[in-house]
Amino acid sequence: MKTMNYGLVLTVAVASLLTGGCATPPPIPKASPTAKALIPEPRDKGWLTRHEKFNQQASEGGFDVLFVGDSITQGWEGSGKAVWAKDIAPLKAANFGISGDRTEHVLWRFENGNLKGKLNPKVMVLMLGTNNTGHRKDKPEEIAAGVGAILKTFHARFPDTKIVLLGIFPRGGNATDALRVNNDAANKILATFNGCWNIQYLDLGQKFLEADGTLSTEIMPDRLHLSPKGYQIWADAVVPEIKAALAK
Repeated sequence: MKTMNYGLVLTVAVASLLTGGCATPPPIPKASPTAKALIPEPRDKGWLTRHEKFNQQASEGGFDVLFVGDSITQGWEGSGKAVWAKDIAPLKAANFGISGDRTEHVLWRFENGNLKGKLNPKVMVLMLGTNNTGHRKDKPEEIAAGVGAILKTFHARFPDTKIVLLGIFPRGGNATDALRVNNDAANKILATFNGCWNIQYLDLGQKFLEADGTLSTEIMPDRLHLSPKGYQIWADAVVPEIKAALAK
């Protein structure tokens, strides 16, 4: 894998949002104190195989909706398989989620083949960042910077594509869980991307929670990954937005 200073890339990407026609521009995150921490490390053979599969799908094209993310998105092929087949697949959708990915991994994938070929989606659905919190405890500003860099790269390639940017899903048993608090803080910045580069920001978090803010194991068995019921909640919330974008 090639290396680059992703700390600088991410900061510049979000800085560019300031001139991108945003109604409420986000703050400019500072670069990571160590660029090395933001350089994607080599992943295992399974990760590379899946990445190359996406490159092949991109080269062939033929789908209108692109889901991008980490294990929660890849989980449409597991716990969410039946819901995907019923509600998402008919929209001509592809799943570009890889378990364990942080923002810099998706950025690397985008720069190394996932956006090439005949790929020309009408809608992208992006949900990413919880592994930055869980694996490395990145600051909310750095998570938002990573997402900003991904959005910048994608929009440069597909300037007319509608982007449905989802807030990072809640995790942890209750609202005071430190990892959830960090994700919530990142979401406050991500929300300011709404209206930039054809982005529609949606925060579905409350749909997964009980009235008191707790997260049940019925929705997320490990309080991170979705159950079949959780994927149905996701589909019910996002499919109308996708259909509306496809109809334009």
